This record gives sequence, C-alpha cells and structure tokens, in this order.
Amino acid sequence: MAPTDGSSGLRGRLADGDVLLGVLDNTYDPSLVEFYGELGLDFVWLDLEHAGPSPWDAPAIEALLRAAERTGIEPLVRLPSADPSAVRKLRDAGVRSLFLPRVESADAVRRAIRAAYFEYDGEPGDRGLASPRARRWGLADDYVTREDEEALVGVTVETRAAVEELDAILDVPGLGFVFIGPLDLSVSLGHPNELDHPDVAEAVETIRRKATDAGVPVGGLGFGMDDVNEKAKAGYQLLNLGSTTGALDGVVSGWLDEFEAP
Repeated sequence: MAPTDGSSGLRGRLADGDVLLGVLDNTYDPSLVEFYGELGLDFVWLDLEHAGPSPWDAPAIEALLRAAERTGIEPLVRLPSADPSAVRKLRDAGVRSLFLPRVESADAVRRAIRAAYFEYDGEPGDRGLASPRARRWGLADDYVTREDEEALVGVTVETRAAVEELDAILDVPGLGFVFIGPLDLSVSLGHPNELDHPDVAEAVETIRRKATDAGVPVGGLGFGMDDVNEKAKAGYQLLNLGSTTGALDGVVSGWLDEFEAP
C-alpha cells in the first residue's frame, strides 16, 4: 500500500524489491487521483502520450500532483515523447517518476535520463537549476541531492526496433525500469491486438527475461487479477491493474445487467 506521507518514492521501493500496484486514471481528474491514494494504491498512471493535458500545461499538471501528494500516492507519468525538455519541465513541476514511450535507441534514452539529473553517471547532468515548484520555490533543503536520489526514469518497450535495441537500452546508466507494452508491440510485429500470437508472446518474454537478467525492474499491464498474480510471481514489480473507465464499465454494466424491470 502507498505510504501516507509520500516520503518513499517508487525508485526506493523498487530497489527494495517491492511489487507496486497502480491504476491508469484516464479521466485526469484530481479528485480521482486523490481517491486512489485513499484506497491504498502505490501509484496512479497519468498517460500524457495518448490523452490528458499537455506536459507544458503547468496548472493542469500541478493540480494532479497536489491531489496525489495529499494522499501519498505516486504519480507515474508517461510523456508523449522522449523530449529532454519535457523531462525537465515535469521534473521541475514535481514529478519524480516518469517513463518514455516508443523508445528505439539507447542514445535517445540516455539523453532523456540525463535531463532528469543534476549529476548523471559521474558527470554533470542536463537538468537546469532554478527555484520551481519541485524546490518549493526556493524553500526546499538539500534540493539537488534529494532530487537526484528520487528521480526515476523508465522506458516503454513496445516496438520491434526497441526489442532489437534492448541490450543497448538496458545498458544505459540510470535506467529505472522497463515497462512492456504488448498492445503497441502487437501492432509493430504485424499482429494488431493479437496478444497471444506466438511472435508477440515471444517478444514479451524476451523483454521480461533480458530486463530481469540485467537487474532492471519490469513493469506491465495486468489483464485480470489472475494475470497480475502470475506476473508478480514472474518478477514484474510495476503492475497496472486497469483504468478508471474500465472499472466503471465493469461496475455500471453489472448493475444494468442485474436490474430487473418491473
């Protein structure tokens, strides 16, 4: 369950070997983000790639972050691209944990991760030093050290090219996790939405095995709780249980099905 004081980020908990559970909030509503924290989830996935506010929309992003901070749930933010400037923008807003979509080269991953740090791999990082919200507008103590210690940048592996480049991606210093994207991967492999196709299943297992062997935490989608439990046993540490609209669909459709008209 999520810590109520927000003091322990995803990075530290992954390093401790914890299995973390979350939900995709595809309504981008601060009240629901706050509510998921009350329910005890570890993270709320905010996907800025497929929907939601722009990463440049500071008021919208900050409203979601404040809601998460109120109940200690960690926002896991997926960017629309691996643009280093977007990484810096979200880090300054107060996002600790983020991941990149559709990466296909180790160089692009390295540039994006460097943008999240003041010091990176023993050299100067590429994050700008200012007094933004993450610094409490200049009031935070030990800002540089704390920000680097809490930063978590992962990648989504969801294309044929990314699988082919996986060994090099896994070697990038500071890679926080690999999130397996079977849906886009099925498209890239020529079998859209055929998640059980042997080519797709083989690629998913290759990603899981190589990341696990490299000591990089693995994340993925849960397709029902039996699947979630199986993936946790297989070494997944970040598991998305479903979405806000998916949960509402299941509950409301059940109510309608059970209604007995007079």
